[in-house]
Amino acid sequence: MTPPLAELGRDLLVTRLRRRVLALARPPIGVALFVLTAWWAHSTPWVWLLTPVVVFGIFVAVVTVTHDVVHRSIGLGPRGTEWALFLCGLVLLESGHAYRATHVQHHRLFPHEDDPEGYPAHLSFPGAALYGPVFLVGLWRWAFRRAAGDRVQRTWLVVEASAPVLVLATGAALWSTTPAVLVYAVMAVVGSWVYPLLTVYLPHHDFGDTPLTQTRTLRGRIIPAVFLELTYHLEHHLYPQVPSQHLAELGRRLDPFLADQGVRPRRVP
Repeated sequence: MTPPLAELGRDLLVTRLRRRVLALARPPIGVALFVLTAWWAHSTPWVWLLTPVVVFGIFVAVVTVTHDVVHRSIGLGPRGTEWALFLCGLVLLESGHAYRATHVQHHRLFPHEDDPEGYPAHLSFPGAALYGPVFLVGLWRWAFRRAAGDRVQRTWLVVEASAPVLVLATGAALWSTTPAVLVYAVMAVVGSWVYPLLTVYLPHHDFGDTPLTQTRTLRGRIIPAVFLELTYHLEHHLYPQVPSQHLAELGRRLDPFLADQGVRPRRVP
């Protein structure tokens, strides 16, 4: 049995206002940086090469904050949570409400067959990579079916599903004026295709029968920092209520327990 959170320290649950503002501000700051980079690229074409780096940063920012919003660990109320799911998902043309439905199911049931988010963990490496283009569509369909009879949730889901269509169409219409909108939309859509491989298969493949063997944790200085501590996947599954900014500290406090259980975190740069 894992140590109770009260023993590890309830300070791990605290998200101060400064951290909350920073987490919620990162996605719009990233979009603003993309706009500035695209504007610069109109006069200096090689600068377009920087846009994938900017979009990567936006992905990490959105995934991290949405993760905390879904688990109610960032300190938002019910209304703030609904709008944060919508707006954060909108940044990447995704459905935040579909993600909440499927991610909660993932934590509840993995590796059960009724866990659509965890399904890529059952595939091969090539299979998980090829599953990318249909992954988010499948999650949305599952969430829409699950929301039968809930008009509010279905409204959120329908509105969110229209976003990529509208933005791609707008980008195509504005191509002669500026390619930036379509470039961003295409990178957001195509970038999401790595989710099954990066966020499901790699952390979960060859999973075992116990909570300590169903996923992995990566420790280091550079890579965990780049991914805003989301590489602490085992710690997150054991204590999903702990916000992302405390996962590294949670890992340090869990080290004696993990060592006693024979769990060796994988070291990365």
